[in-house]
Amino acid sequence: MPEIQVKGMSCGHCAAAVTRALASLPGISEVQVDLASGRVTYQSQGQASREEVARVVKTAGYEVAA
Repeated sequence: MPEIQVKGMSCGHCAAAVTRALASLPGISEVQVDLASGRVTYQSQGQASREEVARVVKTAGYEVAA
């Protein structure tokens, strides 16, 4: 499963916002957020690029760490 580090999440609302943002991309499913570490994993059918993932996370108000 692909994994990204997301900065700026601090609560359940944050996790839900990131989950919704990623789930809106075609081919993304099974989003799992670990608030303590900022780690987000997701199942991808290969349709969404890392750049698209970073874009929707940023649109939701968070930042993907390099």
